[in-house]
Amino acid sequence: MTSIGGRQASAAPITVLATPAIREAYAELAPLFETQIRNKVTTTWVGTADLAKRLNGGEVFDAVICASSLLEELTDSGKLMAGSRSDVARSMVGVAVKAGAPRPAFGSEAELKKTLLGAKTIGISTGPSGVYLNQLFQRMGVLDEIKPNFRIPAPGGMVAELLAKGEADIGFQQVAELVNKPGVAYIGALPGNLQGVTVFSGGVHSGSNEPEAARAFLRFLASPEHAAVLTKHGLEPVGRW
Repeated sequence: MTSIGGRQASAAPITVLATPAIREAYAELAPLFETQIRNKVTTTWVGTADLAKRLNGGEVFDAVICASSLLEELTDSGKLMAGSRSDVARSMVGVAVKAGAPRPAFGSEAELKKTLLGAKTIGISTGPSGVYLNQLFQRMGVLDEIKPNFRIPAPGGMVAELLAKGEADIGFQQVAELVNKPGVAYIGALPGNLQGVTVFSGGVHSGSNEPEAARAFLRFLASPEHAAVLTKHGLEPVGRW
């Protein structure tokens, strides 16, 4: 057996239920864990609403990764083990358009408002970024006017796909879900006064068959030595173990 962070990780397989915002970085790190620690990791990707529904419906996975607010709710309800939280990455809301399309302005609230009102179609998700953006647009006083123009992918789907197909003029989602996507031009993150940061965290399921291996995997993802991988894929390290 191999030790990580003072804990022993067996070679047993680990099952993970996760939301897609960290998927690209995760896809690079999980195989490293499997090679170094020799635990096979099997991952199921679902949207935020489906993740909560599956866990509340009684499904069991060794580890769960989602927005920290939902993770805390699942911990409070007893679905996840208290004290098992590992913050994996911070994620900001980004803006993108179809590759080759004009790049709209959004550096201030006034510019963003003008851009939103001028867009025929707006890509927005049902995940944490979408929840935040609905609140932001409501605060800006434009939600009712622009909501009919929203184009929303299926839960867990990518706004980038709508942009690449020309089904949305402008799109908003977690930066990691917009960068390095074919057919899409990522413009940048919303400015600080308009930004909503989400922390994605992992926890160990209360019914896990491999709780120590699951803890080891979550700590592996959050390790400072993997900060460059997170950054490359549009995420920010958190540093909280």
